Amino acid sequence: MKNFQIFQYSNFSINIKSQINKPMSLAKKALEQGEGILRLTPTWVPRSFCVPGRRIKLHPDDYYSLGGERGGIDERWFSSTTPAENGPLTSKNEGLSHIALEDGGKTELFLLKDAIDELGAEIIGSRLWDKYKSWPMYSKFFDNMGPLPHHIHPSDEFGKLTGQNGKPEAYYFPPQVNNHGGDFPYTFFGIAPGTSKETILECLKNFNKGDNKITNYSQAFRLQPGTGWNVPPGMLHAPGSLCTYEPQKASDIFAMYQSLVNEAIIPDDLLWNATPKDRWGDYELLVEMIDWDLNVNPNIMDNHYMEPIPVEDRAEMNAKGYDDKWICYRSHDYSAKELTVFPGQSVTIKDAAAYGMIMMQGFGKMNDWDIETPALIRFGQLTHDEYFVSEKAAQAGVKITNHSKTDPIVMLKHFGPDNPDLVVK
Repeated sequence: MKNFQIFQYSNFSINIKSQINKPMSLAKKALEQGEGILRLTPTWVPRSFCVPGRRIKLHPDDYYSLGGERGGIDERWFSSTTPAENGPLTSKNEGLSHIALEDGGKTELFLLKDAIDELGAEIIGSRLWDKYKSWPMYSKFFDNMGPLPHHIHPSDEFGKLTGQNGKPEAYYFPPQVNNHGGDFPYTFFGIAPGTSKETILECLKNFNKGDNKITNYSQAFRLQPGTGWNVPPGMLHAPGSLCTYEPQKASDIFAMYQSLVNEAIIPDDLLWNATPKDRWGDYELLVEMIDWDLNVNPNIMDNHYMEPIPVEDRAEMNAKGYDDKWICYRSHDYSAKELTVFPGQSVTIKDAAAYGMIMMQGFGKMNDWDIETPALIRFGQLTHDEYFVSEKAAQAGVKITNHSKTDPIVMLKHFGPDNPDLVVK
């Protein structure tokens, strides 16, 4: 049984075929069948150093579906052509989104990455394809019961040392998946002004001596559902325990700089995770990865905090039956919107760029596709809550119809670099 993976749910299984075995026509057929909109499957990712917050609608029995040694599933990735970097136990295609195609009474699943590699500009548009030859971002739900260690995503300059891209990312805290705040709904950002590089270097050298106390030299901010933050590469941060929607650059590079979190010891290899093996032990390199001016900026909140901004005049949008807001707007590498369609309304929304989307609330239609928000998902179960909209379909306009008389449709939409509709704030 080579070149495919089995997804199982109840009494059925679906073959996920690799590019080697699948006909090249599947991607074209899916794009034509969906009239430019591709249906995606849930993509679950575990982290060995995390405890699931249990707010991403995965069935309670399924959070450890990949085995206890892999850790709990506390992430769901969206529109991903980026493989997860989870060490030697990482499973085949982990972190990669799949397209679901109903064809001849069968369900065919294949990688979104393979479809974009094959069709390129037909899916993501020539603007992005000509520059990147790939889909250069993805988004995710991050759902941890406690805070993460103070850590860093290196820039492209340092990422290339291990053959990876750097990674900026953004946070938005959707109210629909934050029925509880977890153990610590505060995030540490940066380094307290006045802290010396020698102090941080000493913390890093103490990594294997228990608590290296690096967050003593940072500041924490309380997290508020319905708001967000932008986190450039090189910025130290210890994400809090709200369930977080995270648009980000297409990379999974990180290095943990804090050695003890909630009485749990962080393995030494995670400190050196973004460092070439021949430079393990080079603590000065770890300090160099920190964008120092960015981290000691006393106005971190002014420069990185985000409250939603209406896309157009709010009264005019509401009169037409919808509300559209920018929720991630401080980066050239990605952007995101929250679209609400009021009960019983039907609207056509045009965007200049391709995007992925995830349903947060409600049900109805998106062009000819069913859209719905499941309350509970089994590991391996297919859903109708996640799609990828090609640039051509986005520019033509997507008709969204809310079939509920009482409940709004709410969806989150994530876009690639340099969205023509956005002026970066």
